[in-house]
Amino acid sequence: MSQNVDTTIQFSGLKPGTYNYSYTLDNSFFSDYKNEKILDAKVFFDVKMEKKERMILIIFNFSGTVRTMCDRCLGDLEIPVEGEQTICVKFSDTESSDDENVVFLPENEYKIDLAQWMYEFVAVSIPIQTIHPEDENGVPMCDPEMTKYLSDESENGEDETATDPRWEALKNLR
Repeated sequence: MSQNVDTTIQFSGLKPGTYNYSYTLDNSFFSDYKNEKILDAKVFFDVKMEKKERMILIIFNFSGTVRTMCDRCLGDLEIPVEGEQTICVKFSDTESSDDENVVFLPENEYKIDLAQWMYEFVAVSIPIQTIHPEDENGVPMCDPEMTKYLSDESENGEDETATDPRWEALKNLR
């Protein structure tokens, strides 16, 4: 998919055994997927492919960083990502599997593209909530200019937790 990284492995013609591949994925790779959470990234993949007679086992090890946006202050935030995933590729023209780690390819297939899996492994390793960590005093290390707008009181000093009088009138209808 990406223009700068060839993530396709041609396995036909390879003898049974173990083969190792290395990839460095950056923003040019992730920008193809248009994920708003990933603003920039640099992730290293070590892929080990174990080819057997009727099956291929692909083991992905990855680590790196993803730049995303802090959910609290909207500032840039660098998140470390790492993990290990295994995909089992089997050959059959008719079978299918509900197991997301088992993939069936047609008997006549001779190559496999790893790009979609690599993207998904990184995307799901990003936490759902991304916020700056707290310092040693328990204060978030967010942009102070933005966090001043997150206080419990508005700029004019009014308490935002006060109940709207229209809702008070509805409470009296019981």
